[in-house]
Amino acid sequence: MRKLEIINAEEQAVAIRNEISRSDESRYDHRLHGILLVSEKMSCYEAGRILGEDPKTLEIWVKKFNTGGFNALREGKRNGRPSKLTLQEMDEIDGDLRKNPKEFNYEQNLWDGKLLKHHIYEKYHKELSVRACQMVFHRLGFRMRKPRPLIAKGDPVKKDTFKKNSQKT
Repeated sequence: MRKLEIINAEEQAVAIRNEISRSDESRYDHRLHGILLVSEKMSCYEAGRILGEDPKTLEIWVKKFNTGGFNALREGKRNGRPSKLTLQEMDEIDGDLRKNPKEFNYEQNLWDGKLLKHHIYEKYHKELSVRACQMVFHRLGFRMRKPRPLIAKGDPVKKDTFKKNSQKT
């Protein structure tokens, strides 16, 4: 019988690891597989190589399992870094973003990450990165919109004939 191989194995390995890290349950199952391999007399180095984990990570899992059993392998709450903005400030920013930036004496017509960064610094004296401000948009349910650029010297007749959904005459 021929040896089976995964097509695009390296790419698929990355995709599989991403799928494993997608949910708490799959990460828990992944840890169980690691513990199972070590319980079958495999070293943490060998099990780590197979699972794509650092051997030290396997050691941590084994120690947790030995002291706390199965529940110790489950993930606790993952809080992340606390926000620099309070809930009240986020509510105020939500209201501000619903207004035109010109109401705040800004020259732009649309909000973007740079303008929001400037606005937050001016109003709250808090320094956020442009990327963090883009995340604020996302958290508040806004989506980024950019005006479509106009082609400066476009022939309107040629543009209409080129469009997919234009009426053919």
